[in-house]
Amino acid sequence: MPHPDSWHIKARAHECAATGKPFEADEPFFTALFPDPESSGYLRKDFSEEAWLGRDASDEKPFSFWRTTYKPPVRESKPDIVDKENPETLLARLVEEDDPQTENARYILAVMLERRKTLLETDSRQTSTGLLRIYEHRRSGDVYIVKDPQIPLSEVGPIQEEVQALLAPKETPAPADATADEPNVPGDAPPPTPPDEEGK
Repeated sequence: MPHPDSWHIKARAHECAATGKPFEADEPFFTALFPDPESSGYLRKDFSEEAWLGRDASDEKPFSFWRTTYKPPVRESKPDIVDKENPETLLARLVEEDDPQTENARYILAVMLERRKTLLETDSRQTSTGLLRIYEHRRSGDVYIVKDPQIPLSEVGPIQEEVQALLAPKETPAPADATADEPNVPGDAPPPTPPDEEGK
């Protein structure tokens, strides 16, 4: 079964996959992605520099690997709940859904986040289905594999508009006033008040 063209792999480990030794803050280490035959996806393994350089030719060959720096997790305050998606949550959702119709939007979002220095492109791999770009989230360490659809320049504008529409909050129309727009029906008007009758 072929591997998906887009994949979201959760954050970095906190210890070496080979030795179990915990990473220290700002310690350089290697992240490697291996094909996962059970899910037709990828397995992430993080290795200390010593363990990675000590691997030999008989060890499993990774699909991709890169050197990075360990950053301890930071406890963040709970974000406010809003209806509007941001580029990060939208990319994660679209990659998880893996809908072929959103392939171009996924790539535009990845490039947008790279320009904002949220994502870092760590590698690219040519496969039988096309060029895959591998991004790492600078803060969380999450990895995104996104297919580069080689979008023609003439099509970039409409796709950017599509992405902006996906990011826009969905507005719920306000309920109409039940009486505001009702037409005046002659039969509904109150009867005229009769004139005063004198002499009675």
